[in-house]
Amino acid sequence: MKRTIARWQTWWLRLFVVVVIAFTVLPVPKPFDLMLMAVPLVLAFVRPPRSPKEPVDLAAPVRGRWVAINSPGTAVPSHGVKAYGQTYAVDLLRPSADAPTSIGWSLRTRAPQSYACFGAPVFAMAPRTVLRATSTQRDHRSRDTWPALIWMMTAEAFGRELAGVGRILGNHVIVEHDDGTYAAYAHLRQGSTLVSKGDRVDAGQQLAQVGNTGNTSEPHLHVQLMDRPIPTAAAGIAMRWPDLVTAGEEIDPRWSTGKAKPTALAGFPPNGQVFRADTHSRESAKE
Repeated sequence: MKRTIARWQTWWLRLFVVVVIAFTVLPVPKPFDLMLMAVPLVLAFVRPPRSPKEPVDLAAPVRGRWVAINSPGTAVPSHGVKAYGQTYAVDLLRPSADAPTSIGWSLRTRAPQSYACFGAPVFAMAPRTVLRATSTQRDHRSRDTWPALIWMMTAEAFGRELAGVGRILGNHVIVEHDDGTYAAYAHLRQGSTLVSKGDRVDAGQQLAQVGNTGNTSEPHLHVQLMDRPIPTAAAGIAMRWPDLVTAGEEIDPRWSTGKAKPTALAGFPPNGQVFRADTHSRESAKE
């Protein structure tokens, strides 16, 4: 029941907005107006039940040096919420020595092409079938100043919630794996997807490029593992990338958030950890 309700969370939120607008012009006896508004709002926050599946070993979706942010290696849920199957999601971008450690109040933002990871290839973490591949949304400018960030987290975020999960993920690819799990790769570059619905892919095969579409402050790859192909009805599943190399790599001070919380996923790079991912695929992922 919870999973069915959660699947329609976007529509519950839309219904709430419609009811609020309607009640501003229609006379409705109190307290029925508050009750009728409360029902869809409460249903919009119902989340799917937790998945019992153990962490899954996969190939990393990137190559070279990267840094983990909003990582389950620091805290779970990694993005602060369990919605859209992102309990164990992680964001990845390339470390940059000249990146500012703080943001200012300028109204001028950066073009996505000015970021080091924009256009970097994104690879499949495990083989099987592409269930969804979108590539039409444009890459927007950064939200890396306080005015732009506040806009992104308020009005823009609410608008994307109303528009649906596709506007939150931006251009994205969803792949079904042989073990019944589903990987989502989000915020992809416009026009960069190399696969289509129904395609068979191998672990290590390029799917698309890193972009800046959807709910993003700057170009990066958002990747997550789920127990269902529809993010609104999915529970997140923990993933691990055993082939990562972290020995000798530094911590990026721009993204480090201190010690890991008790909820952190053991064995996964914490926030700010720079790592190398140079293996094209795991033999276990091919089997």
